[in-house]
Amino acid sequence: MQPLSVVIICKNEAAIIGRTLQSLQGLTDDIVVYDNGSTDGTQSILQQFNVQLHEGAWEGFGKTKGKATQLAKYDWILNLDADEAIDEELKQSLQQFDAVDEKTVFDLRFKNYLGAKHLKYGEWGGDHHIRIYNRKWVQWDEAPVHENLLLPAEASVKRLKGFVLHQTMKDMEEYSRKMLHYAMLNAEKYKRQGKKASWFKLRLSPAFTFFNYYIIKLGFLDGHAGYICAKMTAWYTFLKYARLREITKTGQGGLQ
Repeated sequence: MQPLSVVIICKNEAAIIGRTLQSLQGLTDDIVVYDNGSTDGTQSILQQFNVQLHEGAWEGFGKTKGKATQLAKYDWILNLDADEAIDEELKQSLQQFDAVDEKTVFDLRFKNYLGAKHLKYGEWGGDHHIRIYNRKWVQWDEAPVHENLLLPAEASVKRLKGFVLHQTMKDMEEYSRKMLHYAMLNAEKYKRQGKKASWFKLRLSPAFTFFNYYIIKLGFLDGHAGYICAKMTAWYTFLKYARLREITKTGQGGLQ
């Protein structure tokens, strides 16, 4: 087994987390799952696997990931979301993983799926993220959404062979719900950062977002799924700025 801890935060992921955990079998003896109040039977799925189950309050993506990371056995961390499995090639790469330099981070390539459709173009095509790091040198920021790893200036980035298989959304109901939730969270984040919803951003940014992902980044080559993804991200962009304008004018906020 590798001296590598896998850290996953989750809430109500019974439909998908079993697939993720199955893909990790034989990789490590330390899988940390930090549950934020699941009510759909997620915990019964977790009991079928050798994982460390911890429960805690939701504090936003950045803070929650940071807290979960501190519960890991090893300093080298592979961070995954509950809907992100690894393919066999990446698993083999991880089984041969031998990181000596603690300031090295590893960038992983993603294959994103909308339902059963592999999205090769548009917003989701060519996706990659840094997901392996040493917690002694790298931590998560405290952003409530769209969190980032804080990398030391001298960090070096390497890439492993293989892919993370990301099941973005299973259907339109879930897609709409998530986009709405993320738009509200991002509006709150922008307000705290002092950003404004200008006329341009509110009225033109959604159209540019659609044009960028569907035309410039060739989302139309993914067929109907590509159109749906570009349209949903444009809708998310509109909602984000409309909500930001609203809470800036009224002084409301505090959405969790």
